Amino acid sequence: MAGSVGDPVSHYFDADPAVASEPGRVRLVLPDLALDLATDRGVFAREAVDAGTKLLLMESPPPPPEGDLLDLGCGYGAIAVTLGRRSPAARVWGVDVNRRAVALTAANAAAAGAANIRAVGPEEVPAEVRFDGIWSNPPVRIGKAALQALLVRWLGRLSPGGRAWLVVHKHLGADSLARWLGAEGFATERLTSRMGYRVLEVGPS
Repeated sequence: MAGSVGDPVSHYFDADPAVASEPGRVRLVLPDLALDLATDRGVFAREAVDAGTKLLLMESPPPPPEGDLLDLGCGYGAIAVTLGRRSPAARVWGVDVNRRAVALTAANAAAAGAANIRAVGPEEVPAEVRFDGIWSNPPVRIGKAALQALLVRWLGRLSPGGRAWLVVHKHLGADSLARWLGAEGFATERLTSRMGYRVLEVGPS
């Protein structure tokens, strides 16, 4: 995202956002819970929970009650904290390359009483961990090649019975992404479509 003229250019997928911190708060209201979440400049959807993220949380099935669950590209933790509250016996990983986002997820987890959340960088997830569920509003703006590499890396860590749920807007390539995932051997179905967003359910390869 760009600031005003003269400001450094910063993206939510930068490890260390170039823009100065400017803390804020957003509210996420779902049928089963409401969360007040801390946010900041330099992270995704800082002014309001993204509509695609909210759709994903409303339309995807309930998370497994236990096991390892992943919020891939967690931002300030809207998905991770929801998963942590919905499945308190599970271990939830909130993973992001953006260190400011990781810190926000940790803070929001603590504020929500979700002690089962681990907010970390990608390199901090032990190699042996396999995920029973993955949820993501993936960072499509990192570019096609980088996005595909990211998804292959993490979808390849689904447990045999695990599933992933991804939300992508049709104008950002949701349908072509679904076709590519299928060609890569990941069983992919469109779970729902609303407001231009597709929620995709993806099985292990």
